[in-house]
Amino acid sequence: MKDETLNQSSRRPVNANTDLRLRTKQFALRFMRMYVALPKTELAHVLGKQALRSGTSAGANYREAFRAWSGPELVSKIGDCLKILDEPAYWLKLLVESGVVPTERMTCLQQETNEQLAIFTTTTNKATSRMNNPL
Repeated sequence: MKDETLNQSSRRPVNANTDLRLRTKQFALRFMRMYVALPKTELAHVLGKQALRSGTSAGANYREAFRAWSGPELVSKIGDCLKILDEPAYWLKLLVESGVVPTERMTCLQQETNEQLAIFTTTTNKATSRMNNPL
């Protein structure tokens, strides 16, 4: 919540980077809630822990990208976010296909994962294009 408050109090306009920072944070929080709500079985714990770890790391890596020293480093770090987002998609599928969680309980989280994959794919492609074709 601090990010939203700081944004409002400083009267900075919300831009795509800020929006994606908030969205990746909300994504991580959804994975935390999903993990807590899983059945208390060994299989749910093992798969859920993997999903939790991978689902919470995209936002941290996205924030790290903005500490890059150069354009190529920025592109590389945003590309890392793309790779990282593919992992929770895998664990969510395993949670569903193993029968640990019904499909309908994971639909929204799977959809958000796919949307973020698309966003980071576009972001990576645009950043690469800008780097290769400077104005």
